Amino acid sequence: YFYLLNKNKKVKALVTAGPTREYIDPVRFITNKSSGKQGYALTNSLAKKGFNTTLISGPTNLEIDENINLISVETTEQMFKATQDNLPADIAIFSAAVADFKVKEEKNVKIKKQEYLNLNLQKNIDILHYVSNHNSLRPQLVIGFAAETNDLEKNAKEKLIEKNCDWLIAND
Repeated sequence: YFYLLNKNKKVKALVTAGPTREYIDPVRFITNKSSGKQGYALTNSLAKKGFNTTLISGPTNLEIDENINLISVETTEQMFKATQDNLPADIAIFSAAVADFKVKEEKNVKIKKQEYLNLNLQKNIDILHYVSNHNSLRPQLVIGFAAETNDLEKNAKEKLIEKNCDWLIAND
């Protein structure tokens, strides 16, 4: 088991994984492409090493070991709230593919088929940025992930600084 130095306390790890969904209407949503496999693998590994581990996961079809506290969410707002509710933590790994945008005005009835549909999007809460920069309960180690389609190193370095992460894993 892993314990903090000078404390007789088991190390608490928090991991986010999978995608989040932002609803357009009751049956349609926008999302980021993510299987959640990486976050689940990290979570299982931490738990097997003796960490007290909580996984906050968007919708996946993956299974998790019984000794892990699994919190299932759908939206970015739900993931953000679950993250806040599970701080403080010693280590936080933000591997979820959180939707950067949400629909400004979610419809409460299904939108009927039409030739064109314009969606008005607004920026979503940035969970990683919030925890790293604005939270008095910031974990000792914050690890972020960046999925990039171009300028991998440049964009990853910028994100590392902007998000105030200790580590940033970049993926093309």
